[in-house]
Amino acid sequence: MTSDSKHSIDMLNGPILGKLSSLALPIALSSILQQLFNSADTAVAGKFASSQAMAAVGSNASVINLIITLFVGLSIGANVVVASFIGRNEHHRIRKAINTSMIVAVASGVFLAVFGMIVAPEILKLISCPPDVIGMATQYLRIYFLGMPFVMIYNFGSAILRADGDSRRPLYALIVAGIVNVFLNLYFVIVWHMAAAGVGLATTISNIISSMMILTFLLREKGYLRLDLSKKLEFDKGIFRKMVAIGLPAGLQGAVFSLSNVVIQSAINSFGSDAVAGSAAAQNFEFICWFMINGFGQAATTFTSQNFAAGDRARCRKIYIRATMAGLSLTLAMSLIFFIGRYPFLHIFTSNDVVMKYALTRLCVVALFELLTGTYEIPGACLRGMGMSMIPAVETLIGSCLLRILFVVTIFPHHHSFTLLMAVYPMSWVITGIIVTSTYLLTREKIFEKMSKHIS
Repeated sequence: MTSDSKHSIDMLNGPILGKLSSLALPIALSSILQQLFNSADTAVAGKFASSQAMAAVGSNASVINLIITLFVGLSIGANVVVASFIGRNEHHRIRKAINTSMIVAVASGVFLAVFGMIVAPEILKLISCPPDVIGMATQYLRIYFLGMPFVMIYNFGSAILRADGDSRRPLYALIVAGIVNVFLNLYFVIVWHMAAAGVGLATTISNIISSMMILTFLLREKGYLRLDLSKKLEFDKGIFRKMVAIGLPAGLQGAVFSLSNVVIQSAINSFGSDAVAGSAAAQNFEFICWFMINGFGQAATTFTSQNFAAGDRARCRKIYIRATMAGLSLTLAMSLIFFIGRYPFLHIFTSNDVVMKYALTRLCVVALFELLTGTYEIPGACLRGMGMSMIPAVETLIGSCLLRILFVVTIFPHHHSFTLLMAVYPMSWVITGIIVTSTYLLTREKIFEKMSKHIS
């Protein structure tokens, strides 16, 4: 069996930077487009409904990320497992991995849909969602969670395609779904006056569209990535354990950040709905900058997985260097663009002076320093590609989550400052970056030696 050469990338031979970028940039662009479409949710709610509707949508971001990140992390495990099978030329095992991945995707999606519908109001109360927006926020969150099975299908399906270097078709699916999302946002909010609920419904419909496109791509594959629904999908326990061993710590790492962000969101809520709306507006640009780092991180994981499985340690070292240099440089460039054009960019979301003040603070204190996330994201991604996923997750817990929570619990009550609250982000990035980068540089040679002994 052979893969479709139009979409795959030879990660084991030739120059690295060009191929790495050809995988990373569509991943980053996919995430950026997704965030732009999410930004459209916030903008439509703020411009055509009310600032309360805007806050209702924005206040849910950290909650949604916390709950689904753990399960989406399993898709990273699927990516690494499939990529390692490709690196070892074990094509006969790829189909089993694909079947197992899709079963996990549907099962986890159904669980999240039921769970989210039940706990939505309690979670929002737990993070002190402002009383004037909690009703709309609950509606939005429940509608969003109804689409969780489709969110999981898209993420797992995209991870499978990326394992062979195909990050373009997931991008195409997002473009189509995102355009539909924007038009439905406007229709539901302006014509039907559904406010936050209309935004949630548009998002769910767009998630259905993107997941169906990913399924179509997999069903039409000619080679070893083909999903065959004419036969019963078989669940492979051994492959599932490998997925969990790699993906669960990755999901925990993401959930750790989301947990700390939920704690900070609770602190932001204490400043009122104007601060919530301003923070949500600026956070859109912050996410866009981070997605560049994330794109190169995911590409580094896939490249490292294949080359580590093939036993090419020198190429693994080069992947880390290339991914770090490209990721940090492009992220800095994007941060500077948003900083220079901060006033017109933020006016897309709000014309309220108080909301604008909070948004400017977050953009200048947080988004401008987003490149610092690459100092832990990329070395952590490389460690996951070599099968070491738990250590960067634990180090992220120590360097970021605990620090942020301790700050909110101990310092923030005595210094109730929005600027100081935002400053905890770059401080935690510096600490986490030092820890994870040091671990990668100090342990990779030991990992290579173990790999050599295993192969021999």
